[in-house]
Amino acid sequence: MADTDRHVMEQRRILFPFPDDIERAWIPDKPELTAMMNGASLTMPYLEPFLIRTVREAAERIHDDALRTDANEFNAQEGQHFRAHRRFNDLIKARHYPDLAEIEAEMTASYARLDKRSLRTRMAYTAGFESMTLGVTEWLIGSRRRLFRGADPRVVSFVLWHMVEETEHKRVAYDVYQYLFGGSLRGYVARMIGVFHGSFDVMRFAMRGYRAILRKDGLWSSWRSRLRLAFHLSDFAIHAGPYLLRAALPGHNPRSEKDSQWVLDWLAAYPRAEPGYLPMVDTLHPDMPVPFPAQRQAA
Repeated sequence: MADTDRHVMEQRRILFPFPDDIERAWIPDKPELTAMMNGASLTMPYLEPFLIRTVREAAERIHDDALRTDANEFNAQEGQHFRAHRRFNDLIKARHYPDLAEIEAEMTASYARLDKRSLRTRMAYTAGFESMTLGVTEWLIGSRRRLFRGADPRVVSFVLWHMVEETEHKRVAYDVYQYLFGGSLRGYVARMIGVFHGSFDVMRFAMRGYRAILRKDGLWSSWRSRLRLAFHLSDFAIHAGPYLLRAALPGHNPRSEKDSQWVLDWLAAYPRAEPGYLPMVDTLHPDMPVPFPAQRQAA
């Protein structure tokens, strides 16, 4: 099985452009899916700094040099992610949804409270949330043609880059947790609870976000819009749910989850790209291939 284990994780400073002309519904004819994606993005500048703080504190207790390096690389990637999400969120808030600031304030308070919990609880939350990202990646990248056909390539490319790097560091939070707290029934139970604590806590705030967006857009009271939203939520659950259930099982290891070939091709092609090259996905291409010309020619 192809796997990114012991792969050197790169900190990629990719400045995807988020100019003022990005449309409110940047996925044409899918305002509910756009709202879901924007709601998820809203959580990232609050969730990911929490993950970084938690893994940084855990790394201070790690005496394995390779694992400590992995933890630092995990944090470097997550730092790039939340900064990019903050730029995107600031744009959509300023142009369309200033009321989202109220939800952001609630997230700030929520993660401040969570910071006071034990390191075991916080690492279980971190490893638990990271297990859900594998299901989200499988959904967004595996279904990219159906979900993102004709969407704004700047936003789609940014979202898929984030998912690529979630795959790249998929085992790190789990490895850190196992190093510090694994090997006992208590450690397993805490990790299993963390799978649902981390995942559902983030989903709770994302739901608040997309509900506020759909209200602002005048869609929340439309039964047709609710049906379309229910379809997208079911689509997400069908893809992400099995990953959460497997992650909660005793002995589960994220290494057992197969990596998308699209992700592996992206990771293989990136180092060969010209310096400063923006990996922009062609959302009009019927296959939406990896955004590297040399890789597409090789294929």
